[in-house]
Amino acid sequence: MIADIHCPKCGAPAVFDIYYQKYQCQHCGSKVEISEAQEQKLGFRKMRGEHLQTSVKQFRLFSASCEGCGAKVIFEENEALSSCAFCGRSMTRKEYIHSKGMPESVIPFRITQQEATERLAEWCRDNKGKREAKHLEPLLSELKGFYLPYELVRGPVHMTAERMDGGKKYSCEGYLFNEFVNRSAQLDNLLLDGMEPFDLQGLTEFDFAYVAGHRVKTSDVADKELESRVRREVEATYKPSVRKVLETKAIDVDADVSSAMRLPVLLPVYYISSGNTVAAVNGQTGKVSVRAEKESHYYFLPWWLKAILATVIVSGGLFGALYAGGFGVGGGLYITGMFAIVMLVIMLCLYSDTVKNPFFVNGGREIFTSGEQSFHRENGRLVQDDSILERKVVAPTFYETIEGQRVPVVLRFATPYRVARMITLALIAMFLPVILALFINGFDFHRLTLGGSAVWFCIAVPTVPVYLVKFGIVELYERPWIYIIQPDGSKKRYRKKGNFKITKEMLGIGLRALFVPPVSLGVWFGILCFIAMVYLTAFGFD
Repeated sequence: MIADIHCPKCGAPAVFDIYYQKYQCQHCGSKVEISEAQEQKLGFRKMRGEHLQTSVKQFRLFSASCEGCGAKVIFEENEALSSCAFCGRSMTRKEYIHSKGMPESVIPFRITQQEATERLAEWCRDNKGKREAKHLEPLLSELKGFYLPYELVRGPVHMTAERMDGGKKYSCEGYLFNEFVNRSAQLDNLLLDGMEPFDLQGLTEFDFAYVAGHRVKTSDVADKELESRVRREVEATYKPSVRKVLETKAIDVDADVSSAMRLPVLLPVYYISSGNTVAAVNGQTGKVSVRAEKESHYYFLPWWLKAILATVIVSGGLFGALYAGGFGVGGGLYITGMFAIVMLVIMLCLYSDTVKNPFFVNGGREIFTSGEQSFHRENGRLVQDDSILERKVVAPTFYETIEGQRVPVVLRFATPYRVARMITLALIAMFLPVILALFINGFDFHRLTLGGSAVWFCIAVPTVPVYLVKFGIVELYERPWIYIIQPDGSKKRYRKKGNFKITKEMLGIGLRALFVPPVSLGVWFGILCFIAMVYLTAFGFD
């Protein structure tokens, strides 16, 4: 296949090895560096450019430029073209004599315009309750086929990822097989994403003969904007996988695609646009994508308002439970009010890590599709495939620098054991006097007096949850368990060697706190109060 990397020794396809960050031949085992792989495609592109210069002279083609949106379309000499299919304005027609800027590769149309129209009509019937379907039905005859310009991104991707509520950045590597980035300034990128993926097995060398019966839209995106689009698309592709690893949706991914191959290609698309009604049909697989006419809005709340709303909801639930359990309105409100004060402190601490998230409104349009099924031709008829064509994305591999070496690792954050340990330690801290009292009185629960620990509970009940939220979560998500991936694929947990030592300075501070007044007076007073608290809890006030 055109997008494959081949071994320079035996010519067999080479597969990228994320562990070694090189392509490896599946036949003879030779390694191909990333720079060598990029050189292969540069040579191919130069050869195809020379061929297109000769090929274009054999066809009498015309181009039309839109006076409104600036779209430029190439088409056959005998085709009438007076208005822009993307914005409806008039187009200026002239003879096409240059091949500069034309992609070297193409995925040809597999389904006809009639079949594409039938697929879109079927979507309208299946979604007759949607306004988009009602507006599309009278416009089906306007569906037109275009070869649209895309950038095929294939190869290794270097990324840094971080949780938005934490400061640590993680390095990870991935590999893209078939990421297509739209190179049209006028077209809705999300709409075109909705009709993907394409089957790369259909990718072939471009020739102007493919223009017959279809139009070719040329690229009109500036290089700087294209680079930004490529990064955004790659980041969006990998965000679901990174979210799964980092165990949160609030992440930030920064992608570097400089090591990946970039090939300009043409993809087959049937397109229709009339005001707010916009739809596309994949010209290879028949998948339908329709953009919602009405824009949806998503509201993002500031951190302090989230804390207040969470407190109100939880407190409301508690009051309802107390009222249903027989408490009067006055008693229920008193208990709920005391609980709400503590809960508000906890929630403010919980959401204070997201102070950089201000209130804002994000708008966008939903994309409707016909599902993941694709079609192929048998005996001249279009039939549905048995299998689902899926976009291939290699799961990201995370890296850590350990003892001076960058090694692939598996990260584990909130494992059941770590969460259980954290909760257990919090409960021990909250009920420490009670636990010690039970040991003293021989686990005589009848003599146990919780009132003896009232002062401790007043301090621990608000303090321990806050500490748990602020420092326990930091322990989970800023210091994950690290498992090093060995060359054979096995995993071995890395345990950092402890370097904690009791120094003379630490001993000095401890001894001064115990025996040098006036600090020692306060320390011994606290110790005696705690001992008395444990005794009263164990044996009561008698």
